[in-house]
Amino acid sequence: MNKEFRLPDVGEGLTEADIVSWHVKPGDTVQVNQVIVEIETAKAVVELPSPYAGTVTALLADEGQTVDVGTPIIAVDVPGPAKSPDETMPPRAAQRVPEQQVPEQQVPGQQVPGQHEPGQPDNGEPAQPARQPVLVGYGVKPGSTTRRPRKAPATRPASYPATPSAPRAVPPAREGLERPAGQGGLAGSLPRASRVLAKPPVRKLARDLGVDLAALTGSGPEGSVTREDVQRAAGDATVRSGYESPVSDSRRLAVATAGPSETEERIPVRGVRKHTAAAMVASAFTAPHVTEFLQVDVTETMAAVRRTRELPEFAEVKVSPLVFVAKALLVAVGRHPMINSSWDAAAQEIVVKHHVNLGVAVATDRGLLVPNVKDAQSLPLAGLARALDELAGTARAAKATPADLSGGTITITNVGVFGVDAGTPILTPGEAAILAFGQVRDAPWVHQGELAVRKVTTLSLSFDHRIVDGELGSAVLRDVGSMLEDPIRLLAWS
Repeated sequence: MNKEFRLPDVGEGLTEADIVSWHVKPGDTVQVNQVIVEIETAKAVVELPSPYAGTVTALLADEGQTVDVGTPIIAVDVPGPAKSPDETMPPRAAQRVPEQQVPEQQVPGQQVPGQHEPGQPDNGEPAQPARQPVLVGYGVKPGSTTRRPRKAPATRPASYPATPSAPRAVPPAREGLERPAGQGGLAGSLPRASRVLAKPPVRKLARDLGVDLAALTGSGPEGSVTREDVQRAAGDATVRSGYESPVSDSRRLAVATAGPSETEERIPVRGVRKHTAAAMVASAFTAPHVTEFLQVDVTETMAAVRRTRELPEFAEVKVSPLVFVAKALLVAVGRHPMINSSWDAAAQEIVVKHHVNLGVAVATDRGLLVPNVKDAQSLPLAGLARALDELAGTARAAKATPADLSGGTITITNVGVFGVDAGTPILTPGEAAILAFGQVRDAPWVHQGELAVRKVTTLSLSFDHRIVDGELGSAVLRDVGSMLEDPIRLLAWS
């Protein structure tokens, strides 16, 4: 009995994910909970386990492809007695619509006149659309549920049941991809221009180079058009073999039809980069940002960092100035709770959080990630240092989970590690404030009435002016600066 595994929502309301790499191939035997594929969502790289035990019959999505949540990505032949169509197919697909009655475009769940749902009386009234079964968290994008008219395949794989089944919606990224009849494909059912067998990255390359796939004779398996075929048609002398991800392709491939001085690079916007761009645009054009700056003499804090590293409680823990900045911000939040809040536009309310999930911006190979330490206000200094170090390491290793990246209430970004003094950070959506910590450097400073060389940094606090006015923002920034100038205040106010 063949079963299809649909892409689940592994986060909070995520609608799509990129297929990073398959860990199995057709013909492999898989067990329940065996990792079969690695996907990249807008928040994290996630390994998906198999919900079935059996033999892989088909991979329904290619590496590098963006797939909507709820789209079938793999088919597995599960041992067991064959079941009737009503048991093996969703309610909307339990009965096949006769070929001559299929409209040109049909919405999933819509019935053809003359049909009625099993168990419902046929009273001659127009049948109501049947509900499409959707797993928890699945989202269906507008326009992704229309169907194409198609004929029944000439033959089916031995692993598929011989019972009739309704046509399955074609994922947007796979439209126009014809599979041979021996692989459960749609040979002879699509127009000539759509019959070309080619992977999505090859189709994209053809579009970029202006090559008509229908005019090519494929040299790949079963007549499929390969990357080399497209490049040869475009006159590109540089032929690369093997499959590479669309991201690496676009990083290396200049448009072949352009002159040497007119080449360009195109990088698909996916995963973390896509999510970050959307979040930053939403934040910048929703919350009115205000940024304040404060230069601080952190000579005493730097001395405290050195002494702390020698304490046994901090053995094997990375202690940096950021730990003291984070602790000072947590203390300031306790003194000014309104800074740790969010704006509920629908309810027209300000939501003040009595817990602090402290976000820390981390630069990774996949882009900017902001994991957060849950209930950071309850951690001692050693626990906070350990949590920050572990969370940053997890993010850089691409192991941060959606839970690690969700639910933050206030954020710190350490721009000083890049040799930058200050900046105007954009708020993380749903938060009221973000603190930027600049580089610590030697600078002339008036200390105890005399000019001296001191360790100086610049703090930048951006806040949502709908919630935080100038007085509150200044008070928070001043408190953080005071505790960094004199760490004894941090102990006194904790």
